[in-house]
Amino acid sequence: MSRPLLLASASSIRLQLLHQAGLEATAQPARIDEATIRDALLAEHAKPRDIADALAEMKARKLAEKNPTALVLGCDQVLALKDQLFSKPESIEEARQQLVLLRGQTHQLISALVLYDQGKPIWRHVATASLTMREVSDSYLDAYLARNWHSIQHSVGGYKLEEEGIRLFTALVGDYFTILGLPLLPLLGFLATRDFIDT
Repeated sequence: MSRPLLLASASSIRLQLLHQAGLEATAQPARIDEATIRDALLAEHAKPRDIADALAEMKARKLAEKNPTALVLGCDQVLALKDQLFSKPESIEEARQQLVLLRGQTHQLISALVLYDQGKPIWRHVATASLTMREVSDSYLDAYLARNWHSIQHSVGGYKLEEEGIRLFTALVGDYFTILGLPLLPLLGFLATRDFIDT
């Protein structure tokens, strides 16, 4: 890259994806009150895609204010089941409740990216993937959570497709990178058109 990328996220998978794509990136999580912002947007009847976009924007802006000359990438992902928005589970019991609601249903993962340069937004992208969860048994669900809670506790919905969570699903429609929380191909395309990366 012509300049290093500052990732406004604590997500290890996002940083790993950027590194695997050959990008020089450093993670520096932006501290924002996501729950309060999400609740305020929900009170205004904002759509899930707009909530993801707003949270990604706020993360990028906060980090860009502290690093005004940097290229900053803000990211956010929300899970929507019909009219219900899911957050990261705070306990294994909450993760179980979420998975019980999701099983046998199709839900959407919405991933938003906002790129700041020199303290200003220069690009944004929102992508959606649909996932259909199988009717897993209560006994499997309990065993799955016991085995995987340490890993999935920071994942919205309580699963990771790159791990055992893939066994929960019967169908996936959409880009795999969107499901992981980083729509990588549109990002790389934009970086290439602006000569931030070689092509």
